Amino acid sequence: MKKTAKANSNIALVKYWGKRNEQIILPTNSNISMTLSGFNTTTTVEFSSDYKQDQVELNEQNLSEGRELEQIVKHLDLIRRQAGMEEKAKVVSKNNFPTAAGLASSASGFAALSLAASKAAGLNLDKKELSILARQGSGSASRSVEGGFVEWLKGSKEDGSDSFGNQIAPPEHWPEFRMITTIVATEEKKIKSRAGMKQTMKTSPYYKGWLDTVEEDFNVVRKGILDKNFSVVGKTAQKNALKMHATMQTTLPPIIYWNPATMRILHSVIEWHESGMDCFFTIDAGPNVKVLCLEKDVEELKKRIEALDGVKEAIVCEPGEEAKTIEKHLF
Repeated sequence: MKKTAKANSNIALVKYWGKRNEQIILPTNSNISMTLSGFNTTTTVEFSSDYKQDQVELNEQNLSEGRELEQIVKHLDLIRRQAGMEEKAKVVSKNNFPTAAGLASSASGFAALSLAASKAAGLNLDKKELSILARQGSGSASRSVEGGFVEWLKGSKEDGSDSFGNQIAPPEHWPEFRMITTIVATEEKKIKSRAGMKQTMKTSPYYKGWLDTVEEDFNVVRKGILDKNFSVVGKTAQKNALKMHATMQTTLPPIIYWNPATMRILHSVIEWHESGMDCFFTIDAGPNVKVLCLEKDVEELKKRIEALDGVKEAIVCEPGEEAKTIEKHLF
């Protein structure tokens, strides 16, 4: 009853910001992401009657209390209920990138946990069922189950059975597409996405504008991916990210994730685009900017980005593969 899974993180090209149901995590809008090569979580789960309580180790730290432990145990309970079992579990999980810094560690984390734990519990879920399970741990994890370009459909049913991640196109559909992830801060963000969404929905006067326009962004980006139209995808993704941050920045109190290096990158990408370079940006709930480009411009853009003050690293990501089980266990 021991299984190990590996899942990549993903970054949204059309953002998810707001829940219509907090308990089972149903989004207010459909959204689209790219699964990233190179940023992943590996998780080993073992269920056994030898364990008196659930044990969780995350990035070589034993979790003995706190929200993270509660969320993981709650997710294990969900899987135990589905499998009709009571055994406690040992979970060991490792990210190969910074946690909670706006790099979608919860997405890869809960996708890997869902796959490893469901397999260890003897469940054999299909992609849709696995995505629905992962969604209940972290909304964006529903998209990390699949590879390439993925849509998370908001659905309309109250039970969430029609809200899941669905692959728009596999990684090999658009192998030239690149996302350069800039690292300007690695510490955990002060306001987690969950709290930020709630605050925005409650107090931002611009949230209605977000909901009124985000479906159009979704349709444009979806078609742009299928047509491999980089200009359309990049321009719409950039606009969508700025709209999301506008809703955050107009909450009470305001949520501003950007730091001086963030601003430097945003201004630079706009300038480079205006001077003829094929590049756009997107940014999640955090300070780290992702620069969208094609393979032909990667080297030049990486060099320019790393020359900017405050940039610690620029990591090039390609469309990544789906979550999968692996043979090598962490314990």
